[in-house]
Amino acid sequence: MFKTLYNNITTFAGFRPEAGSGRTHTEDEQFLLKLCGKSVEQALQAMESRTVGLDDLQVSKRLARYGKNEISQVKRPSFLQDIVHRLTSPLVIQLLIIALVSAVIGELKSSAIVGMMILLSVGISYVLDRRSGNAVASLGKRVQSRSHVIRNGVEREVPQADLVPGDIVRLQAGSVIPADLRLVSTKDFFVSQASLTGETMPVEKNSLPCTAENLTILELGNACFQGSSVSSGSALAVVVNTGSRSFFGAIAESLNEKRQETSFDKGIRSFTWLMIRFMVVLVSSVFLIVGLSKGNWMESLLFSLSVAVGLTPEMLPMIVTVNLAKGALVMAGKKVIVKHLSSIQNFGAIDILCTDKTGTLTQDRVLLKMAVDLMGEESNNVLKYAYLNSFFQTGLSNLLDRAVLDHQEFAVDGNCLLVDELPFDFQRRRMSVVVSYRNDHVLICKGAVEEIYACCNRYQIADEIYPLIGMIRDDLFEEVAGLNGNGYRVLAIAYNEFPPDRTHFTHDDEKDLILLGYIAFLDPPKDSTAAALVSLRDAGVGVKILTGDNALVTGKICRDVGFEVTRVATGDELDRLAADDFDCVVEEAEILAKLSPMQKAQVVKSLRKGGHVVGYMGDGINDAPALRAADVGISVDSAVDVAKESADIVLLEKSLMVLGDGIMEGRRVFANIIKYVRMSASSNFGNMFSVIGASYLLPFLPMQPIQILLNNLLYDLSQTGIPADSVDAEQISKPRKWDIGNIKWFMIVIGPISSIFDYATFALMWFFFGASIFSDPTAGAVAKSNAMQLFQTGWFVESLLTQTLIVHIIRTGKIPFLQSQASMPMMVTTLAVMLVAVWLPYSPVASLFGMIPLPIAYFGWIGLFLLAYGMMTHVVKSWFFKRFGGN
Repeated sequence: MFKTLYNNITTFAGFRPEAGSGRTHTEDEQFLLKLCGKSVEQALQAMESRTVGLDDLQVSKRLARYGKNEISQVKRPSFLQDIVHRLTSPLVIQLLIIALVSAVIGELKSSAIVGMMILLSVGISYVLDRRSGNAVASLGKRVQSRSHVIRNGVEREVPQADLVPGDIVRLQAGSVIPADLRLVSTKDFFVSQASLTGETMPVEKNSLPCTAENLTILELGNACFQGSSVSSGSALAVVVNTGSRSFFGAIAESLNEKRQETSFDKGIRSFTWLMIRFMVVLVSSVFLIVGLSKGNWMESLLFSLSVAVGLTPEMLPMIVTVNLAKGALVMAGKKVIVKHLSSIQNFGAIDILCTDKTGTLTQDRVLLKMAVDLMGEESNNVLKYAYLNSFFQTGLSNLLDRAVLDHQEFAVDGNCLLVDELPFDFQRRRMSVVVSYRNDHVLICKGAVEEIYACCNRYQIADEIYPLIGMIRDDLFEEVAGLNGNGYRVLAIAYNEFPPDRTHFTHDDEKDLILLGYIAFLDPPKDSTAAALVSLRDAGVGVKILTGDNALVTGKICRDVGFEVTRVATGDELDRLAADDFDCVVEEAEILAKLSPMQKAQVVKSLRKGGHVVGYMGDGINDAPALRAADVGISVDSAVDVAKESADIVLLEKSLMVLGDGIMEGRRVFANIIKYVRMSASSNFGNMFSVIGASYLLPFLPMQPIQILLNNLLYDLSQTGIPADSVDAEQISKPRKWDIGNIKWFMIVIGPISSIFDYATFALMWFFFGASIFSDPTAGAVAKSNAMQLFQTGWFVESLLTQTLIVHIIRTGKIPFLQSQASMPMMVTTLAVMLVAVWLPYSPVASLFGMIPLPIAYFGWIGLFLLAYGMMTHVVKSWFFKRFGGN
């Protein structure tokens, strides 16, 4: 949600939050400003709340009064607004003008048929768009963010949408700020407000009253705002403003934000305008040729307008909507939740997947394997101190802490209490708790070996403490490197003792510690990982491991799952590189280890700059910047809130197999949309040669305007089976991108083939079936009329049969019907339309459309034409795909 809204917020008229340029505060924001000037007790009193939280009755009353804590990213339009929006698209405006002109000149049948086309395009797209929107919204609720809230004195987890003003919420690293809050208590609490201000550095917050005057609302040091996220530390806060009453929500409502245009949207728009430009040129040419050659300008106008309808790809919105909606629902069945429909195409176009190893390559089931002192001996003391650290920490819960607590339980009685805490952050890469233990206040620090070692000046063996010397460091790091090389994740444990009257601690106290020992964890590789990696490689998706862990552990896991590694780079190495060298190393390396959150984002941006479509899969707070930087951000249902909010796709299972299934479905959606695009483009281009030539050569119109409109309506109906069509394995075997150049060449190469058989039909009707009598000055009016109608009926049937049949040729790169069969819905719709085409000349409504029965011999010739047309198109199509690609 925040990925696109930030760009609009920072350009909102008159709004520069960092400068406070005079944006008028709402009444709710003014209330928050006043509240932040009060003490914590006064603020709670003003909110009619307590530190033990609201009771259930208060919650229900406030929920009824203030509503859900929700912000619509885009206001859902009303029925009338939605229909008006659809009617103002370029394709529909064309049809509306044509229908209006037809009605004005008295061609009510033509106007009615065009109206049916508009209803078919707009109506179906509206219904399916609404259905898909409801379905996606319903699926989205399965991955909604949740908040820790204190109610009735008990902490519980509730959906963010259920928060009400006065709720007491607990925040920790990785939390998304769920509403506008007044802080009640904090501990080393830093908040990222980048989604509101653009400032990348976290801001420290506290619970003290803000007394300085002329502060802008975002400069309040004791308030947090919806849309920001917790970088480190922990806090308690009281909810002040929710939903659209929040600072973030008020701006979102006023902007009525439109989502950013994706490459998929740009491709659709580019194709649409290509067809419109092409149609304008052709229709203008036809209007002049028919007017000048036939001398009837009104007839020329109606005919050219009918040709315009025939060239308009009015079913494109429906085809796109149905494909995306169907894709989202199919992907949901494969445990892939699509938050934004338009991201499906980018999902299928991914050619580089960046991911962490934990939970993707490994089982995400971390086991504590050893707790040893610096001599390498098992140490119950090291294990107990690690247990106390994990037991008392209240910050971001992680797999390592759970592994420590599950390994062995120690009794923690009332004599051992939490005194203070220094939460984890990604700069220090460690965290500490201070507990009352054995008549002292003991600071227990746990973290990365290098960082913990740098904080120590002594070490302990058994009960003896010694000065820390270089030889100990070398032995320790050699042992850790050996464990890392065998796939173990190693954390060091250190401590220091302080007087019992000392109760407040800071990061400065993490020095002169006593190094106690280390603990080692193992996260076994998944059995399915090797097969998943092979599947992704075969699908043209390169995988890069981006991790904050060290290169030795990552390399061991990669080797165990058969992931080939030729180049490893570390964050320190990348920091020393110039921009061009940075891009080269990122392109070459399969493992990028010891990366900071911002370095992960830089790697993703570098790959995108190199022309790749990048998917990033992550579930931690350190993944949020990279998720936002990627073409497709992919997270999991169990991820921290800020990661899920930053993602376009959410997996219900953290698995490369599940991810691979989703990518394949994205490619199927794109392949079926491209089918319609190619069919429309090539068919229209071929019709250009046929219509222009026939209009110039024949003494009458080659097809009546009403027949052109009916032909187009039936052809549109035959295309409604495309979204349900099957897709060849070759069409999804590699990433696919919009390539308007390839579409143009396909149109130029394939389109004229249909004109060959159109002209063959013209010759057949003129010379063989006697339409040439029209030019005989001795022929009567009835004979001429019959000859003209026979010709027009013959071309109507041939045109509709060839257009419909060619769908089966173009939909696959293989031999149609033999090597590749269309889906049953596709077969049914195309066969039904072809049968209607044959039936119409003999039907009771034939005269209504200016048709007469065709000779039986005609269908023998048309059968030969269809066979030759199919074979020729297949040969040329096969050559095209070999020469230009695109299949």
